[in-house]
Amino acid sequence: MRRGDVTHHLAAAAAEGDRSENAEYIYRKKELREIDRRIRYLQKRLPNLTVVNQSPDNQNKVFFGAWVSLENEAGDERTFKIVGADEIDTMRGHISIDAPLARALLKRELDDDVNVKTPSGDVSWFITDIRYEKERDH
Repeated sequence: MRRGDVTHHLAAAAAEGDRSENAEYIYRKKELREIDRRIRYLQKRLPNLTVVNQSPDNQNKVFFGAWVSLENEAGDERTFKIVGADEIDTMRGHISIDAPLARALLKRELDDDVNVKTPSGDVSWFITDIRYEKERDH
């Protein structure tokens, strides 16, 4: 739907004449390129995606889709959900399965210590909870 609106506005801007100095035309053309780029990206990704709609058999280990609660040495607590690269949402605590923290957590169990290499040095976390549920409010 958005692409149709942009195309409509682009055609209207193009009808105004000289396109080289037409800011509306240049803006809409760029916007259309970005939409088309995103469509191409998603078309390439769709065939390779797998929907995970059930919890793993062993819910005592960290796998894709797990909510994992952690505590660091200073006593700070954080909770993350391990999601696919296209589902990252740091405001909701969703981290990519490709993130160093998520990779370090995979296949770990409750009460395990996990060391994560970060640009500022190694960080140690303690797994305090592992849950598999649809969504949760923070």
